[in-house]
Amino acid sequence: MTHGSGGRAMAQLVEELFIRHFDNELLRQGNDQALFSVGSGRMVMSVDGHVISPLFFPGGDIGSLAVHGTLNDVAMSGARPLYLSAGFILEEGFPLGDLDRIVASMAEASRQAGVPVVTGDTKVVERGKGDGVFITTTGVGLVPDGVNISGDCARPGDAILLSGAIGNHGVAIMSSRENLEFETTIESDSAALHELVAQMIEAIPQIHCLRDPTRGGLATTLNELAQQSGVGMQLQEAQIPMDEQVAAACELLGLDPLYVANEGKLVCICAPEHADTLLEVMRAHPLGERAARIGEVVEDDDAFVQMETRFGGGRIVDWLAGEQLPRIC
Repeated sequence: MTHGSGGRAMAQLVEELFIRHFDNELLRQGNDQALFSVGSGRMVMSVDGHVISPLFFPGGDIGSLAVHGTLNDVAMSGARPLYLSAGFILEEGFPLGDLDRIVASMAEASRQAGVPVVTGDTKVVERGKGDGVFITTTGVGLVPDGVNISGDCARPGDAILLSGAIGNHGVAIMSSRENLEFETTIESDSAALHELVAQMIEAIPQIHCLRDPTRGGLATTLNELAQQSGVGMQLQEAQIPMDEQVAAACELLGLDPLYVANEGKLVCICAPEHADTLLEVMRAHPLGERAARIGEVVEDDDAFVQMETRFGGGRIVDWLAGEQLPRIC
């Protein structure tokens, strides 16, 4: 508990653990805020809380996830992420070795993304009143002039693009949580998407919508966009990429992969004449190699998302009721 008291032990924790990993000029100022300059354009800000269980999973951990999740939320506006903040809620007794591992992972993800953590906060709660560690991250970014990407911009006739296979993150968490073993390890798809987004915008600045299908999966994300824009969506199940082992795991666990969380994929809605160009750009990037056109936006006052199945039938892809996989991000 002394690490959360605001005294010498807390200062030592900040200096010897957090600053050691996150070290940068702005953080070294040692203030309760970070002072920085930005260029011209519109500012974007996003905040995200991370409560995943387990903390470490195939393909990542709560640290890298905290960085990727917030960077992606900023990037889905078309913004270039600039800076991050990080807040930690630690439970009394949480091993310092695990905290060091988590913060090191966050720092590495931040460095790889080129977006520094410039300010933060740490609190400690009594044993039994937390769950190891919770992390809250905030990101700020800058949207270039001429870019207007929003969830209410989808129009009938637009193409719906998906950057890659769905379900890997959620299934990786569940298999780790339940100690399930498969012939091949299913890893989380957690990744920072802002560089992919930047290349897409450079090619086609007129993208209508971008969204990362995290909690609630692809189905929930498309319902959100349909509701925001007042349109319907028609999907083609056969065109939605998915790894065979993920499909098999979902069948085994009784999960619908359309509702399983992702952490390194994006949905793009664009004018139909721009779809081929964007697909070419996406497939040229490592995080979009399996990009596909999975459907189109249609007129529908009820804002339904519908799907033609692999067998030629049809189904309504409704909102998720409850949570298939709690504590997923």
